[in-house]
Amino acid sequence: MKVLVLGAYGFFGRRISSMLARDSRLRLMLAGRDPKQATELAYQLGLTADHARRIDAGEPRLGTLLRKLGVNLVIHTAGPFQDQRYHVAQAAIEAGCHYLDLADGRDFVRGITRLDAAARAAQVAVLSGVSTLPALSSAVVDVYLPAFSRLDAIRMGISSGGLVPGKASVRGVFSYCGQPIRVHEGGQWTEVTGWLDRQAHSFPRPVGERLFGRCDVPDLDLFPARYAGVKSVSFHAGVATDFGQKAVEFLARQVQAGRLRSALPFADLFHFLARRLQSMLSDTGGMYVKLDGVDASGEPLNLVWQLIAGDNHGPHIPCAPAVALTSKIAAGFTPPPGAGPCMGILTLDEILDALKGLRVREVAPPSSIR
Repeated sequence: MKVLVLGAYGFFGRRISSMLARDSRLRLMLAGRDPKQATELAYQLGLTADHARRIDAGEPRLGTLLRKLGVNLVIHTAGPFQDQRYHVAQAAIEAGCHYLDLADGRDFVRGITRLDAAARAAQVAVLSGVSTLPALSSAVVDVYLPAFSRLDAIRMGISSGGLVPGKASVRGVFSYCGQPIRVHEGGQWTEVTGWLDRQAHSFPRPVGERLFGRCDVPDLDLFPARYAGVKSVSFHAGVATDFGQKAVEFLARQVQAGRLRSALPFADLFHFLARRLQSMLSDTGGMYVKLDGVDASGEPLNLVWQLIAGDNHGPHIPCAPAVALTSKIAAGFTPPPGAGPCMGILTLDEILDALKGLRVREVAPPSSIR
C-alpha cells in the first residue's frame, strides 16, 4: 500500500513517518516542499532517496500527481489547519485515494463533511481529526458510555511536556487566545474566553499538578451532537510550566480587555523562548477525560481516564490514530466511503496499540467498568 505523508519532516509528520517506516506492508512516500529535508529523513529511517518527494500542499495539479504516483492513502500533517481549505482532501478524492489529516481546527474538522458526496462517489474515506481530538477522545467516551444510563458532562484536558511543537502549531493555539469560544454548558450554548477559566488537574506521578485554560477544539461541536443528552462539554489545555501558562493567560486578558487585537503577533516570540528553554522543562505530559452522569441503578457515576507520557513521548499521542488507522487499512480494513470527522472508526485499544514501546501509559477507571 502506497502511503504519502505530506509534511513528513515536520513536528508530527516526522513521528508518523518513523512509526510507519517499521511496517513492511507499506510503501512510504515522504513529501514536503523541501526535497533535501525529505531525503535526509528517508535516510534516517533506513529508506532510499526514491522514497522522498517534493510536493507542496498547494500544488494546483496535486490530484493528478497523486494519481500518477499511485498513492492509496494521503496523511496530511502540514498545519496549521485553522485557515486552510480542503485542497489536499479534494486532490485525494480526485486521485481516488483515502485521506487522513491531523487537523485540530474546529471549523476545519467540522466542515470536512462538505466533501461527503464527492468522497462517496469516489468510494474513498476522507477523515479529519485523525489525532488526539476527536479520534482518541471519542474512542475513550465510546468505551465507557455503556456504563452510564445518562451521561451529563464530558470534561477533557491535555497538558504538554516541554518539547515545543512547530511554529504552525503554536500559531494555531494563539489564534484563539483571548477570543470568544462557543461551548455547550448546562444544556445551553454560551461563550467563554480562550485560555482563561484557569483550572488545575492532578495527574499521577511523574506529571503531578498542572494548570489549564479553555481551548477551542472540534469536540466542542461534535460531542453534543454525537452523545445525545450530554449537557456540558469542555476542553482545557496547559503547557509544561505554571509560568508559561500564566504568560498565555496574561495575553488572553489583554485581548479580552481590548488592549490587544490578537495574541498572534506573540506566537513566534513564545515559540523562540520556549525552544531555548525546553531542555530545562519537564519531559512529561498528560491527558484526561472526565465523564459525569448516572449509572444503570440511578446512582451518580464519575469516571476519570488518563494517559501519562514521559521522555518527551507525548507528541506521539496525536500521531497514534493516523498510524493505527493506516495499519488497520493495510491489514485489510476498508473504511466506509464518505467525508467526516474521525469518530467511531478506531477503538481505544487500537490507538493505544500504536503507542506500544513508548513511555506512554494508560491510567484507566476500574476494569469492571470498561
